[in-house]
Amino acid sequence: MSVPARDYAAPDPAVLTPALDLLKRVWGYGAFRGVQAQIVQTVAQGGNAMVLMPTGGGKSLCYQVPSLLRPGVGIVVSPLIALMKDQVDTLRGLGVRAAYLNSTLSLDGVREVESALLAGDLDLLYVAPERLLLPRTLDLLDRAPVALFAVDEAHCVSQWGHDFRPEYQGLTVLPDRFPQVPRMALTATADDRTRADILRVLDLGGAPQFVSSFDRPNIQYRVGQKDSPKTQLLEFIRAEHAGDAGIVYCLSRKSVEETARWLQAQGVDAVAYHAGLPPRERTHAQDRFLNEEGLVVVATVAFGMGIDKPNVRFVAHLDLPKSMEGYYQETGRAGRDGLPSTAWMVYGLADVVNVRRMLASSDAPEEVKRVEAGKLDALLTFCETAACRREVLLAYFGEAYQGPCGNCDTCLNPPQVRDMTREAQMALSAAIRTGNRFGAAHLTDVLLGRATEKVVSMNHHTLPTFGVGAAHDEKTWRGVLRQLVSLGFLAAGEHHGLSATGKARTLLKGETTLTLRADTLMPRASRRAEKQPRAGRAPVATEDQPLFEALRAWRLDRARSLGVPPYVIFTDATLKGVTELKPTSHASLGTVSGVGQRKLADFGDEVVQIVRDSLDGRPAAPARTVTPQERGARDNAAVLGALRARPQEPADPAPALLGQPQPDPAQTGRVAAALREVRRTLTQETGLSAFLIFPNAALDALAQRQPRTEAELHGIPGFGPKRIETYGQRVLLAIRTALTDAG
Repeated sequence: MSVPARDYAAPDPAVLTPALDLLKRVWGYGAFRGVQAQIVQTVAQGGNAMVLMPTGGGKSLCYQVPSLLRPGVGIVVSPLIALMKDQVDTLRGLGVRAAYLNSTLSLDGVREVESALLAGDLDLLYVAPERLLLPRTLDLLDRAPVALFAVDEAHCVSQWGHDFRPEYQGLTVLPDRFPQVPRMALTATADDRTRADILRVLDLGGAPQFVSSFDRPNIQYRVGQKDSPKTQLLEFIRAEHAGDAGIVYCLSRKSVEETARWLQAQGVDAVAYHAGLPPRERTHAQDRFLNEEGLVVVATVAFGMGIDKPNVRFVAHLDLPKSMEGYYQETGRAGRDGLPSTAWMVYGLADVVNVRRMLASSDAPEEVKRVEAGKLDALLTFCETAACRREVLLAYFGEAYQGPCGNCDTCLNPPQVRDMTREAQMALSAAIRTGNRFGAAHLTDVLLGRATEKVVSMNHHTLPTFGVGAAHDEKTWRGVLRQLVSLGFLAAGEHHGLSATGKARTLLKGETTLTLRADTLMPRASRRAEKQPRAGRAPVATEDQPLFEALRAWRLDRARSLGVPPYVIFTDATLKGVTELKPTSHASLGTVSGVGQRKLADFGDEVVQIVRDSLDGRPAAPARTVTPQERGARDNAAVLGALRARPQEPADPAPALLGQPQPDPAQTGRVAAALREVRRTLTQETGLSAFLIFPNAALDALAQRQPRTEAELHGIPGFGPKRIETYGQRVLLAIRTALTDAG
């Protein structure tokens, strides 16, 4: 679903041409996706925008590209420190001048960022809403060249949203104080009430609303009956996602810790995360998840918002979420890189009873309870459906989808449905005749005719309903009771007691019928394998798997040496593209999606060498563990044996060197030493790592070419326009000084 095309501005080459050039040079992508181009054009031309785009749909590019196109700095309001750091690390790795203002910075660090902001030395600045609303910050922004305001996770503005944060409502200051600066609101999920609040608070009433499709076709949705949940989870991980990164959501902190310990005991690398853990433990768990491969985090919903890790291959729910929005956002953390991933959930009658009871007993106003009950009903409809799950999910968000999708459990293994009106009448009658106060276990005993001590003591063995359901087994009756609660025919009271609702009257009178699904097992691996590729690690051909794993090992070691998450180097999708293309030169590597100029300059030699080694039948050098001390010292040094044996001719000879005599080696050494000293000084002055000033590849090229003018700096690998503007004169002075001293 999207806003009709007539509501969008006509394509403007004057904006889109430089935007596409920027997209390719910085991010390595050849084209925008969906409505990204229209959003970028709207905001780059000074307009406001409301953006609803699913997790993994490319929201960040919608404000990052206009921030680089417009004069000034893009201010991004972000609710989580972890998200800010993640985004800034990624942007800096692309050569973008990005920073953040939050509580993790020292006073000197804050002053440094503020000075850079006022000097126009930043492209993007991430700010928490609390920090933005401080008088000091607002005064600072009054004096700074601001390109735009982007409010990320904008649903936090609304009390109807699933992650309401009161401080977000203070963002009414933006249209009042900065009326001429473009404003963007971005979120993955927002119902009509939430969307109305966003438009009101940010004064976006006249702005175009860009609504992308909510479909995540790479995610396979699976929902099953809870039997032995931890065992079911373990079997699922071992069968389909061994060695993959994943998130497991549980409702309680106790369940989180127990599940994490149990998985660890079964040999799964897992950690626990919830709000009750000490801050150091939470930070350690999150850092491990971001920086390691194949870690499973078991968490409450306190974990995940703002997690930008693209290669989460599965999200599992061991308990029922509270709303369709919550489920959609949590499952959306899987497969952000577009590769096959799984959203897996098991639930049972107790889950339905617990969530309904918690909602009914909450202190929320009745209007809020009604809204939340409606959201829960929608989720239960999704869980109980026998139709295509993707069709039901997208319909909730107002998007028509013509199923079947072929990538959910009900499409791959269609459940049986049958008329269960008679069984439903039996179950409702048992609840009413026992006083509308007993739980599912007791009602099942009555229906099956079990004369337990409790049944006899309550004289329920004398009821007409005693034993009327003996033709079915216990599993069938628990499934019927669960679906009756899910569909609102039974209500959950205190102590898990079930009572018939007013909705049950027409069913008991025979005025309506009820078709229920028979509980089915999760799709068998053998059957699923016939119809669907494994939703796990990047699906590369079997013969290419060694190269893919060699690239992953290189990436992990490289990331450790630089102190960044592996996906900041390259995503799994990009490594998959490298594996398929097998580039043996910078020129061909640069055509792979996700390989921009900066990454080509920084990592091109190493990746190309790994590919060449693979083609020559030579195994890649094993990745070794890098100590914390080495990480700071090595900075941009080579980390694998990829650089151990350079080819005789350069893969991409620099045009400036063709046909020219090579410089004197001693002279080159003096220039290189001078450049290293300049880089060391700049590192001390800016607080940035040497890698972010300019990488070793750029230093080597500068020492070889020995440019004397700014014009000669252009075209040097790893030394693009922004570096020329920022560091060019210092570099030229160092080269001239080194050559003069030598003479």
